[in-house]
Amino acid sequence: MPKIDMKSVFERRGSAYPAPFDQIAKGRVRRRLGDAGGISQFGVNLLELPPGAGSSQRHWHSAEDEFVYVISGEITLITDKGEEILRAGECAAFPKGIPDGHQLVNKSAAPARCLEIGTRTSEDVCTYSDIDMMIDGKIGRYTRKDGTPY
Repeated sequence: MPKIDMKSVFERRGSAYPAPFDQIAKGRVRRRLGDAGGISQFGVNLLELPPGAGSSQRHWHSAEDEFVYVISGEITLITDKGEEILRAGECAAFPKGIPDGHQLVNKSAAPARCLEIGTRTSEDVCTYSDIDMMIDGKIGRYTRKDGTPY
């Protein structure tokens, strides 16, 4: 596999969440490294969080596993258990089908970088634990939990 030219990988800033849910990820930068390398069965993202930014709203997946590895900096992992600090060299795993929403927030004063790795399937439903929002992979857009669109 050829080396991926990091300079050519598109930087996605912010999120596609409907307002006001998009504000948590306003400063987030994500580079889809897996896409850049032609990988289709799982995703690999380089996530950059400036101080105060979150990776996402707190969420869980019905059919997709997720894994996060902290490359640099410090992030706060928020789950039903509460808050835990993850530092460079530490990681967390989120198995599919477990309804314990997770979220990464940079509560430190310095930028943080993580690798996000996860399954890709159109069969997934992602549910947002703390807000009235979900996304069904078959529909492909954010809706309220009762299915009405935003």
